[in-house]
Amino acid sequence: MALLDEIKVILGDVLQLGDKVQGFTATTRILGDIPEFDSMAVVSTITAIEEAYGFVVDDDEIDADTFETLGSLTDFVASKI
Repeated sequence: MALLDEIKVILGDVLQLGDKVQGFTATTRILGDIPEFDSMAVVSTITAIEEAYGFVVDDDEIDADTFETLGSLTDFVASKI
């Protein structure tokens, strides 16, 4: 499974979006465009990614740009693994 697809699954699980994530692409905006993606969802998403890929994300590594699109989030994960 491609990393982008893996991140879609994690995001879908955390936000409980069901099949809605199947239509997401790298350019799908996350922050500000998905109502379910609030501050608690950010923390839950980071935790799920850390658990899935076995790395730790420091607070200073994350900013709004990381969560701008599915592609930017995937790029961030790729840089950590």
